[in-house]
Amino acid sequence: MRRLVLLGLVVPLLVACGDDKDGYCDAVKDNQKALSEQIGSTDPDALLEALDIFRELQDRAPSDIADEWQALVGGIGGLREAVEAAGADPDTYDPASPPPGVTPEEQKQILAASRRLTSAETLQALKAVEQQVRDVCHTPLFL
Repeated sequence: MRRLVLLGLVVPLLVACGDDKDGYCDAVKDNQKALSEQIGSTDPDALLEALDIFRELQDRAPSDIADEWQALVGGIGGLREAVEAAGADPDTYDPASPPPGVTPEEQKQILAASRRLTSAETLQALKAVEQQVRDVCHTPLFL
């Protein structure tokens, strides 16, 4: 699963600030350590495990970065939903050797969700978020 999730997400994810700079940047700082540990771990589904934190930050995000957050959270959430809908375990799912019971259609759904997560749109969103945090919050989300 790590190959699916982290492929194309090599660029460090940083978080933006804007409308409610203090509240949003505070949330970034509050979650920085937890996300650093999750994303920096060897856990194959680290991004999936970080989804709840990403959703919290998305909820607090200023309007000027909302579309980028939607692309990121939508991509991660879509993959989680596809894997869970197939009844598979995100920790152990391997597309080269899917578990018994995962149908070819479910495999296609998981692959499509993985491609969306690693798409140019998601990578562009990551770059936009990264730039904004450098310019406004001055706080990397993870080190």
